Amino acid sequence: MNKKELRDFLDFKVAQYNQPEFIETDPIQIPHLFSKKEDIEISGFLTATIAWGNRKSILNNARKLMELLDMSPHDFILNFKEKDLARFDGFVHRTFNDIDLKYFLMSLQNIYLHHGGLEEVFGKHATPTSTQTAIHEFKKVFFELPHLKRTQKHVSDPLKNSAAKRINMYLRWMVRDDEKGVDFGFWKKILPAALSCPLDVHSGNIARKLGLLKRKQNDAKALAELDKNLRKLDKKDPVKYDFALFGIGAFEKDF
Repeated sequence: MNKKELRDFLDFKVAQYNQPEFIETDPIQIPHLFSKKEDIEISGFLTATIAWGNRKSILNNARKLMELLDMSPHDFILNFKEKDLARFDGFVHRTFNDIDLKYFLMSLQNIYLHHGGLEEVFGKHATPTSTQTAIHEFKKVFFELPHLKRTQKHVSDPLKNSAAKRINMYLRWMVRDDEKGVDFGFWKKILPAALSCPLDVHSGNIARKLGLLKRKQNDAKALAELDKNLRKLDKKDPVKYDFALFGIGAFEKDF
């Protein structure tokens, strides 16, 4: 395919998968349980954090977590005391355990009480064309409280060659306004043009088949290569192609 044919094909696939029905099977359904901005961004961040592995398990554990937060994530984050964290004893999703979760809640409380919230922290170092340094700087703020080193692995750092798939997915949810009701698009401190594609096995494999990606590892260098090529197709909304690449990879087994 030439560039125009490739763009037309991917635009068609974006239109096919960027639909409200997508929510029903995707982790984005969890923040869609809420209407308040802060509830959406907190529930989205926690859900994205555990969004790896079996999809049914992701959704079950994310819903369980929201119930433990009394289905009011923002109010809980602002007001919990240390004794309230006992309710999270035994929570586990793969390698993310109750120790990690309790630190995440304490850090989120710190961010909302002392740093202006998640949008403020992520938006502070975003540029018009990239969020990768912003993610790196976010991680510094997130781990400024005393913590076990093991917990750091649950927040990726693109400047240490991670593709940071889950954080890039989370930023897509918060920043990109798709007019279809899937992504929320209420963060205005980051431009959609700055977003990076959530690079995983599905999107990476399809990107390689379509000639959008040559690098074999799904790391920060591969993400930079993919970003560059997706921006050639749509520089204002490059991450819309996540719907196409992921959708084809996850649902079209004979592609």
